[in-house]
Amino acid sequence: MEYKELGEICEITTGKLNANEKIDDGLYPFFTCDKLPFRINKYAFNTSAILISGNGSQVGHLNSYEGKFNAYQRTYVLYEFKFVEKQYLLHYMRSYLKPYIILNCKKGSVPYITLPMLENFKIPIPPLPIQREIVRILDSFTELTAELTAELTAELTARKKQYEFYRDELLSFGEIIKGGSTQSSKLCEIALIYDGTHKTPNYKNSGIPFISVENINDIYGSKKFISKEDYDLYKITPQINDLFMTRIGSVGKCAIVTKNVDLAYYVSLALIRPNNKIIDTGYLKYYIESVSGTKELSKRTLHNAVPIKINKEDIGKIKITYPSLDIQKKIASTLDNFDAICSDLNIGLPAEIEARQKQYEYYRDALLTYAATGKIIPRQTDRQTDRQTDKYDALIKLCQYVFDVVFVKLSDIATITRGGNFQKKDFIDTGVPCIHYGQMYTHFGIYATEPLKYISEDVAKKSKIAVKNDIVMAVTSENVEDVCKCTAWLGNENIAVSGHTAIIHHNQNAKYLSYYFHTAMFFAQKKRLAHGTKVIEVTPNALNDIIIPLPSLVEQKRIVGILDRFDALCHDISTGLPAEIEARQKQYEYYRDKLLNFKKLEK
Repeated sequence: MEYKELGEICEITTGKLNANEKIDDGLYPFFTCDKLPFRINKYAFNTSAILISGNGSQVGHLNSYEGKFNAYQRTYVLYEFKFVEKQYLLHYMRSYLKPYIILNCKKGSVPYITLPMLENFKIPIPPLPIQREIVRILDSFTELTAELTAELTAELTARKKQYEFYRDELLSFGEIIKGGSTQSSKLCEIALIYDGTHKTPNYKNSGIPFISVENINDIYGSKKFISKEDYDLYKITPQINDLFMTRIGSVGKCAIVTKNVDLAYYVSLALIRPNNKIIDTGYLKYYIESVSGTKELSKRTLHNAVPIKINKEDIGKIKITYPSLDIQKKIASTLDNFDAICSDLNIGLPAEIEARQKQYEYYRDALLTYAATGKIIPRQTDRQTDRQTDKYDALIKLCQYVFDVVFVKLSDIATITRGGNFQKKDFIDTGVPCIHYGQMYTHFGIYATEPLKYISEDVAKKSKIAVKNDIVMAVTSENVEDVCKCTAWLGNENIAVSGHTAIIHHNQNAKYLSYYFHTAMFFAQKKRLAHGTKVIEVTPNALNDIIIPLPSLVEQKRIVGILDRFDALCHDISTGLPAEIEARQKQYEYYRDKLLNFKKLEK
């Protein structure tokens, strides 16, 4: 794989403008060191370009654009690409540029890129057709991920709207709801209302969890703490079935206290302690968050304040409509179920989107790593699971599709186990078919379909078994040449395997692997693994690191077909020549005998 420095394959420059020259409704994109471009009324570039944020928190962020645009003086502009597809370069830099920047950038309070550093960034340059195929695959992943994100987001939105409809319908007590009589009270008549500390918190690394508007959605997951001494100054501390409600900013978001633990809270929250003989806490939460509760809060919210807020006293004035306590609890239970469904979706769908994004990044990095190094990225730690195996097989097929042949470790495509322990003395005339390691040297070749010997069922139960398509390899011998002699077992029956062998169970073409294990390339690798003096051995586990050139299964089958025909020709010659020699010998003897038979001629 040829490498070129970035400065060799494109022109690199920067913009000339200050960031404050942006305007709201400009005619052209204005790329700065933010993720998204601003607008401006003048352009300095009219080309197809990649733009790189040169400093700040978004250093190394990439944008792509074609047409007229302008750029900030610390934004790098790459254009006039040579030897490389622009989209291939973009995908490659998305994988490798940021780590390179972090490693090489000038360390300071604000990270930034220098032009020489960028010019020296090395890019692997596969042939253009391979670049285009990598781009096509990665663009397809990107498009599919975007479609999935849109679909799942729409589904989540629809489910939330459905939930909100039923919540508001239940709590509006319209004609459709036949829940019996209801009554209304001011909140201060059915609950006590407190607010949190007005003192600016002195945060600690540990202590009493401190909650505010920021963590109302996860009051037990706060990462902020105050000291026990500061908490002891609180007059009112939360208890189970209390209700927190935001009163500054996003007014009306609620969280129920469900655990008997200390929680410190700020003035941005109100602590509501319902009279649970009259009003259920869960019902109250849903009511406040419903259309009816939102309208009541809005009447008393100070919308012109900065930030928007509602005073503690005004919270007590909002009217709450409620049925009997039993009906309240049924309503709360029903809405809890709806809320659980939405929460599952809210967790599950973004998790699915994130998983698809990680899948895209995995295959993107795999393709580009192979382009750069010629090596498949290692399996991850959960390699034994079916899902991980399927994912890794798909990765190999993807690289085969793009690069025709990939080089993998044997462990990437196979599992290797030791053979059993039966001996020649266990052979019988009929029974369970078996292979003894010594037969690798004297009888079996590339493949076998019929056994030479058998063993009893009792002996077989204690042995190791190879199945159809497994490779059986002898791992001990008297010399390096014979060690690792092997055959592909293609018989329809499972077969017992003796000791001093490795059983290679794989998902490839068995004859292809067997042919490879007879090549000079394999010989060079096994020679490094072989050890011993009188007896030469290769440890089965050591075979895991053998490198295999692996084309697609279709190509493996084609190669096997060619080698089978060569093998047949060689066999025909090896049997044909002796027969020809024997025929010539008989012909010679016939004429010899005729010539030397000096019978007296009859007169």
